Amino acid sequence: MVQENNFNILKNGAGHLMILIHAHIGGINAPYIVYDGGQAALLYRDKENPVLLDYIHPAIRSDLKKQKGVLVVETNDGAIVREYRSPIKVVQSMPEVR
Repeated sequence: MVQENNFNILKNGAGHLMILIHAHIGGINAPYIVYDGGQAALLYRDKENPVLLDYIHPAIRSDLKKQKGVLVVETNDGAIVREYRSPIKVVQSMPEVR
């Protein structure tokens, strides 16, 4: 598991969310986010490699929990490397990740 220490969650005027993260090595295969409404979420870019999004700002947590999906944008030195839609799976509690 990789911890993303510097990410942003942006909300547009229509209420849609976008998550900006640093680009990670490897491709995307059926991405999804696991979220319980708390301070952290797991972005699965594929089945095997979750990215921990730690400390989600309290002001955006309820918005994130209500979304069915978000746009994820991966950047490197200010350039967009890839972007993709990721559904959000809301759970009661976060799964254990090794």
